Amino acid sequence: MKELISIITPVYNEEKNIPLLVEKLQEILEGHNYEVILVNDGSRDKSWDVIRGFCAQNPRLKAVNFKKNFGQTAAINAGIQEASGDILILIDSDLENDPADIFALLAKLEEGYDVVSGWRKNRWQGKWLTRKLPSMTANRLISWVSGVRLHDYGCTLKAYRRSVIEDVRLYGEMHRFIPVYCSWWGGRVGEIEVNYQPRQFGKSNYGLFRTYKVILDLLLLKFLEKYMQKPIHFFGGAGIISFIMGFISAGMAVLFKLMPSGHWLQKDFIQTPLPTVTVMFFIMGMLMVLIGVNSEMLMRTYYESQGRFPYTIRERLNFNEAQDFAVESK
Repeated sequence: MKELISIITPVYNEEKNIPLLVEKLQEILEGHNYEVILVNDGSRDKSWDVIRGFCAQNPRLKAVNFKKNFGQTAAINAGIQEASGDILILIDSDLENDPADIFALLAKLEEGYDVVSGWRKNRWQGKWLTRKLPSMTANRLISWVSGVRLHDYGCTLKAYRRSVIEDVRLYGEMHRFIPVYCSWWGGRVGEIEVNYQPRQFGKSNYGLFRTYKVILDLLLLKFLEKYMQKPIHFFGGAGIISFIMGFISAGMAVLFKLMPSGHWLQKDFIQTPLPTVTVMFFIMGMLMVLIGVNSEMLMRTYYESQGRFPYTIRERLNFNEAQDFAVESK
């Protein structure tokens, strides 16, 4: 393949796995146009020393060393920014992803896809209740919310065309949602089954405690999908609902006040919390509307300060020809 392939792998405490990974990558990629970018995410073992040794032997190996542990999302983001390739492939450094699957991802890209995600179908065998079921539930929930149908969002092994990922900026722990971001900007997302290999050395840094983080990230993802370009619709809508609730509570307070004396519903304003509730709803409604206006200003600043637009163009036709024709006509 003539296109430059950038292999990006985040590393955290993988000093024993790095030699095996690098050797496999060099073996399968021999004769191809490639680079490998290893991002050391503040490892506390000798991972950086091992990486530095391999980089000295092969100029195709490049490395980034963080001052401290910033997390997998930051490491992946750094690798994307440093990559020069036309195609970017993310892969774990613990060898749970099989480097031999890289060419299957590339073949799928050639079918017209912009993103190809790996699916570790045989993962968690024998752990149906504690691992398999929670994983399936999470992936189906993400697919339902995002509209991108994938079986395994947690699989790092993915291939991207540079055009759909170069402008993606990742924060927090949003790396698992990169295909969703790419889909938003018009990328075609595909999926293939890949091999899963239990790690030989070290221990996994993931556990079930991450579930609540995934849920929170998913809520943020849904907000960004629907309201990134029109935040006033979200905050303003919440403000209008609050105003309506305020009018209802005010009306009920007045209704109770006007009831005939002695009626069981008759209550003075000081005998019911409704006036206080009314004020609370009106204040909340005003704040939500103001937050929406402020968010609209921030959204415009985000796009205009970077010279970006809230759309992407896949292809242009005849623009140069039209300009040439205009010049000739003059």
